[in-house]
Amino acid sequence: MAQIPNLDNAPLNLTFLREQSQKELINILKNIRGKKCLVIDQKLSGSLSVIIQTSLLKEHGVELRHLSAEPIQTDAAKVVYLVRSQLNLMKFISSHVNNDISRGLQREYYVYFVPRRAVSCEKILEEEKVHHLLTIGEYPLYIVPLDEDVLSFELDLAYKEYQVDGDTSSLWHIAKAIHKLEFSFGLIPNVRAKGKASVCVAEILNRLQAEEPVNSPDMVVPEINTLILIDREVDMVTPMCSQLTYEGLLDEFLGINNGSVELDASIMGLQQEGKKVKVPLNSSDKLFKEIRDLNFEVVVQILRQKATSMKQDYTEMTTTTQTVSELKDFVKKLNSLPEMTRHINLAQYLSTFTSKPSFLAQLDMEHTMVEAQSYDICFEYIEEMIHKQEPLINVLRLLILFSITNSGLPKKNFDYLRRELLHSYGFEHVGTLNNLEKAGLLKKQESKSNWPTVKRALQLVVEDTDTANPNDISYVFSGYAPLSIRLVQHAVRSGWRPIEEILKLLPGPHSDKKRGRFSSSPSLDTLQGASASMDKVADGRRSLVLVVFVGGVTFAEIAALRYLCSQEAMAYDLIIGTTNIVSGHSLTESFVEKLG
Repeated sequence: MAQIPNLDNAPLNLTFLREQSQKELINILKNIRGKKCLVIDQKLSGSLSVIIQTSLLKEHGVELRHLSAEPIQTDAAKVVYLVRSQLNLMKFISSHVNNDISRGLQREYYVYFVPRRAVSCEKILEEEKVHHLLTIGEYPLYIVPLDEDVLSFELDLAYKEYQVDGDTSSLWHIAKAIHKLEFSFGLIPNVRAKGKASVCVAEILNRLQAEEPVNSPDMVVPEINTLILIDREVDMVTPMCSQLTYEGLLDEFLGINNGSVELDASIMGLQQEGKKVKVPLNSSDKLFKEIRDLNFEVVVQILRQKATSMKQDYTEMTTTTQTVSELKDFVKKLNSLPEMTRHINLAQYLSTFTSKPSFLAQLDMEHTMVEAQSYDICFEYIEEMIHKQEPLINVLRLLILFSITNSGLPKKNFDYLRRELLHSYGFEHVGTLNNLEKAGLLKKQESKSNWPTVKRALQLVVEDTDTANPNDISYVFSGYAPLSIRLVQHAVRSGWRPIEEILKLLPGPHSDKKRGRFSSSPSLDTLQGASASMDKVADGRRSLVLVVFVGGVTFAEIAALRYLCSQEAMAYDLIIGTTNIVSGHSLTESFVEKLG
């Protein structure tokens, strides 16, 4: 399992949250006496890997298995399933139980739903005639701390389910997760939301508060001062651009999963042919923490400098006589060698992708689309990609960016590209194109695009971005400032009132509410407008803003938020909540309709 992130430096007591989740799981296992086999659904095992160590589970007499269609091989008399509420997983469980019955095996079965049971799932278990043989419970895991400032609600398909299937269950789940946070850290007094789903989450949060109030005594200053909710739909331009931070690129090309990447051992310089290794990536790795949010160009330079200085130290060590304290310093440096080797290997591997002419041409094209000036050039580029049969996801990703920045394509172009896509990639992709249309990501142009106005008003394109000494968040995309983060910047700096007109040009409504005992005080246009006592938590720490992305956030956006946080003029600490971590690739892929 991936190394569990160190949460000691978190602006909120996330260690307490994690320990609570550990305790709840251990209690479930303790209550089932004797030897047992714990069967975990594959996706969940990733979430659990950043919460609890395998060794801790094994201490409680547990054998671990992954859930699949294959029958479970174990001699334990008790089988405990830990699963998300997904229909296909119920079929697996039913077939396991029926298989055991046909073989005359007598076992006790327990099914724990994460984070809550679902009627639709239990119906399937009834139809398969196994429901009466199962003891059913819940493991309320709503929040997984991925790092000291990032919380995930682990809802991989939230955006697609909401946009295409009209399934709003994830919105309840997000509100419930935030409400759970409030029980630990106090009622959040200010809530700003932008986008249909976000405004809906804010309303559900108020309903939950009415049903199950968080009572914070009048004396206590809530730990989280403001909640900012933003729909992914409000800014689909950002994830469709290639991320250029170190961590963002690692995700683009290698796919980071629950804080680690899995790759061939040979890439990491290990002599194990064909073997995969898991490389943990979180702030427990000091060097990674230092370079993760930098533009990749800069990372390569930093690693080169570190390696050179190490080499010099080594030469000095071997050619001169050292004092004990100098030796000690050198040994200290040597301790960081494994981390350095790890990142030099990773950076070297990434460079094989980033130096390709095709990647540089694609970056160029993305920039042209964000500038929204040369329509014909962009159209021809996509047309050529289709004719060359480049990977479908890459084509769709650029097409989405093209469609959004132009507020759709003229009917003639739209019909033409749609036809060409189906001819080139097969008619089974009709469903995928329909999904993208339903979500408004690919559409016919009906009105002039708002993008140029939004881009100008929020200064999204920044000329002469200095990636080495950034003075603006645009360094994460070498010249484009993520729209979503500009909105957060305004919300924190001077409130949304001054940019009200721009907000109206973006998808979905927005709301700004005060809650609890603060609801009667005059509305604050700005967070800063609050009395100084609200600005600083009692013990002098900066007060805290929780920024929640409904539908996913990219590593580049997280880097931009961390950059804002590090600025001297910033009066707040930021912590990020998200349905999941996404890239343009994974977002686009979630709309692909799998047939059969």
